[in-house]
Order: sequence, then C-alpha cells, then structure tokens
Amino acid sequence: MPWIDWYNALAKPTWTPSPATIRLMWAILYPVIIVSFGFVFVQAIRRKLPWAVALPFAINLVANLLFMPIFADLRNIPLATADILIVWATIIWCGVRIWPHHRWVGVVQVPYFVWVSIATVLQISVTVMNW
Repeated sequence: MPWIDWYNALAKPTWTPSPATIRLMWAILYPVIIVSFGFVFVQAIRRKLPWAVALPFAINLVANLLFMPIFADLRNIPLATADILIVWATIIWCGVRIWPHHRWVGVVQVPYFVWVSIATVLQISVTVMNW
C-alpha cells in the first residue's frame, strides 16, 4: 500500500492539516533551515563559532531528515514520535546555543519551532489514536 494511503487510513485529530498544507509549510521552512543552518556550519568550519554551537543544528538536521523514512517507509509511529520530539527539543537547544553569537539565526528558527510544535502535538495524537 502506498504510504499516503496508509497515512490517510490512520486515525487523526479533526484539526489535522491537509497533506498540501504540510507540504507548503515545509516548502517555506526548508529554505530558511538551509540558509540558517548552512550559515552556522560555515561559521563553525571557519572556526568563528565553536562546534558545540553547531552540534544541536547537526542533530536537528539528522533527526528532521530521518522523520519521513521512519514514519512513511518503516511506518513506525512510536519511533517517529520519538524522532519528532528530538527535532522539537533540538530547535530549543539551537536557539539557546546560537543566541549569544548570531541572534538572527535564533529569530528565524521561530516559525520552524512553531510548526514543529504543531507537528509534534499532531504526531503524539496520531500515536495515541492508533495505539
């Protein structure tokens, strides 16, 4: 069964955004993530930022990229929930670590944090509803 059919068959809260809305939000957020995270990594490579500042960005990026393979390919809802909690927590960690160095990077993470907060509540709801 294609993953989208599997996803559509899951029990979900009534407020679940449509797949088109989810795609649109990520289409907006991914460029922001690429630019801001790229800036952090370049600054760390140039030794203008400690690698400890870049670490939560790296963890966030890996966890973010793993979500869809875990959720859609493995169809492992509980593991996807653990993964999105890592994404959510590392956004906070990123903001705390980058704020003293480059506040603009922290500020541009706010929409990412808001969207991932919504997605995290949705993911936890889907997990509970399909347990």
